[in-house]
Amino acid sequence: MSEPSAQLLLVEDDETIAFGLVHALQRDGHQVVHFDNGEEALDSLERGLPDIAILDLMLPGISGLEVLRAIKERDPRTPVILLTARSSESDRVEGLDSGADDYITKPFSLKVLMAKVRAWVRRTQARPGEIRFGDVEADLRKRVIRRSGEEIRLTTHEAAVLSYLIDNKGRPVPREELLEKVWGYSPTMQTRTVDNQILKLRKKVEENPSDPRHILTIHGIGYRFES
Repeated sequence: MSEPSAQLLLVEDDETIAFGLVHALQRDGHQVVHFDNGEEALDSLERGLPDIAILDLMLPGISGLEVLRAIKERDPRTPVILLTARSSESDRVEGLDSGADDYITKPFSLKVLMAKVRAWVRRTQARPGEIRFGDVEADLRKRVIRRSGEEIRLTTHEAAVLSYLIDNKGRPVPREELLEKVWGYSPTMQTRTVDNQILKLRKKVEENPSDPRHILTIHGIGYRFES
């Protein structure tokens, strides 16, 4: 049985490493878009998200962390592997706390990296492309929902909030957690950002926003998604 393939974003400024990785990933059947700087990588996100991103942490100009945060802001479910020469514990913690799903330290084993990519591809492709609940069909990668035959666009943050709530279906998600995971804010911040975003999202998702069926308020905590 052949391994599933995916569209990969590689951001690596070391020419030799990038050449070897692009060759190996393409040999595995993946489509690879490579950039050697964060600016072009950020621009590419406006044209769509990859299935998986592999980011060098130390880039000229815009850092890999900034690209990572931009990807997670658009869709927290997109797997990101950080690839870096940094080896201190604090650097690893910073990357993981910023939303990275995996971490490889240079020098690395190509076989191990390729195995990690294959594992993330399998997980990603096991996830349904479209999500249905009630009378709503949601394509969160394209930031579009269809309700009662009407197509409605979601903003980046609306799609990210809905995606995170769906991934945590049935569990009360604290406002502080949404602030941290979707906006990258400190969970100690006092803000109405989450509540305002939920109000806007309910108007698009719920048949009756004042009596929601799917995005429920859990008083004193936050919100819970139910299908």
